Amino acid sequence: MSTRQLFAYVLQLADNALILGQRNAEWCGHGPVLEQDIAITNISLDLIGQARYLYQYAATLYNGFSVEEQHAVNALLPRPWKAFNRELQEDDLGMLREERQFLNLLITELPKGDWAQTTLRQFFFSAFQYLQYTQLQNSTDEQLAAIAEKSLKEVAYHLRWSSEWVIRLGDGTEESNRRITAALEELWMFTGEMFAPVAFETQAAQEGYGVDVASLKESWLNRVTTVFEEATLSIPKSTWAQSGGKEGKHTEHLGYLLTEMQYLQRTYPNAVW
Repeated sequence: MSTRQLFAYVLQLADNALILGQRNAEWCGHGPVLEQDIAITNISLDLIGQARYLYQYAATLYNGFSVEEQHAVNALLPRPWKAFNRELQEDDLGMLREERQFLNLLITELPKGDWAQTTLRQFFFSAFQYLQYTQLQNSTDEQLAAIAEKSLKEVAYHLRWSSEWVIRLGDGTEESNRRITAALEELWMFTGEMFAPVAFETQAAQEGYGVDVASLKESWLNRVTTVFEEATLSIPKSTWAQSGGKEGKHTEHLGYLLTEMQYLQRTYPNAVW
């Protein structure tokens, strides 16, 4: 097993959860009604909790690596941590890595937009993550399988909640339909990246500890089509897809997100609560 590929694979799963969790948290105190403000905030906490499990695992992997293996993943490590003279911790990976070191999908870092854009983005991601984590339960890596199993109940709720909102907005008023149609035009080009594997994902699938993301596309499309039919929305014909996030090439939005999210750790390096 390539330790570098496994380390990158775990980081990518963690980065997806953390970045989307941070984006959704921007709704805290600004939700359309109190009940939905609490719902989207809880989803944020679920995602950040998933990210914690995965960053903890990544840090454990790194601290157990040989010197040669640690050197192989050096490019993915936060520079400030190297001056702390202690073992790698979960916060170092989430709060001190730089923009090009994050491996999250581009769709997770896009601005939250209006409620239609937030709920449609959550639906697209949750439909993908549900399929991914369902298969990840069978990972040859026991820790990844356990994290997937533990997270899947939350992901199923995220998928049900966001599906209901897509239907409500699409089959609602003229204004709600206009807004979610606009969100669809904005987000669709970012969905293809989910199913285009990069090198560490291909390696993970071949070695049995990861998921063949390309194989998930048909099931994902079936789920989206079913919800869209009820929402009176149509699948866009365009197949052109934005990509690069899983290789550290991001939109201009991620830098602003990290600046806010990492402010405290960068202002008070190695701070302990």
